[in-house]
Amino acid sequence: MQATMDQMSIWMLISHASLLVKLVMLILVLASFYSWYLIIRHSLLLHRQEQLWKGFVHHFRQQKDLYVLQQDFQQPEQQQGVIGIFQHGFDEYQQLKVDKQLQATDVIDGVERRLLSKISEEEEKLQQNLTFLATVGSVSPYIGLFGTVWGIMNAFIGLSTVEQATLNTVAPGIAEALIATAIGLFAAIPAVIAYNRFSARAEKLSGRYYGFANELQTRIYRLLGRNTN
Repeated sequence: MQATMDQMSIWMLISHASLLVKLVMLILVLASFYSWYLIIRHSLLLHRQEQLWKGFVHHFRQQKDLYVLQQDFQQPEQQQGVIGIFQHGFDEYQQLKVDKQLQATDVIDGVERRLLSKISEEEEKLQQNLTFLATVGSVSPYIGLFGTVWGIMNAFIGLSTVEQATLNTVAPGIAEALIATAIGLFAAIPAVIAYNRFSARAEKLSGRYYGFANELQTRIYRLLGRNTN
């Protein structure tokens, strides 16, 4: 009885699996480890950008002088997220206002184009690596199923050399094949959950970026009105 339990341990089943099934398991394990690396990394990125947005928008709404606000956030490490959007938009305003031939609407249009361009760059950062998580979430179960089918096929082929098929002869081959499906699900489920969660947070943060861009345009328009009076 003890020998049978030893043979049915997970590590023993993996070690006795065929080369192709082992390769499938290795691919799935590597995909799972890399997925968790991306999950942790992207979670920190989104958290950092969300906190940056909350802190900067508070300063933006409290500080009435945009020039002072620009000077307060000029460090290179601060040129990201919502701060980068502000800096690009306000820099464009400062460059365009010098041209006396431009109307206020022309300046606002130029600022808007610059803001949209920067927001697109930030959205790309928020969506980075999500494609890999989606791929792992959708493909891993099928890769694991392929390993399972191959393992079960080998198990039944092996039965052709046995005079009498019993549970002890069939179970190890089927069990080692099913491990591939289990690893596939282990890799897929966290990737799918993370992808859905990160996509929702990225979309929400993108909406905040567009809302902030509208606020900035409104204040710049008011600033233009004061300068022309």
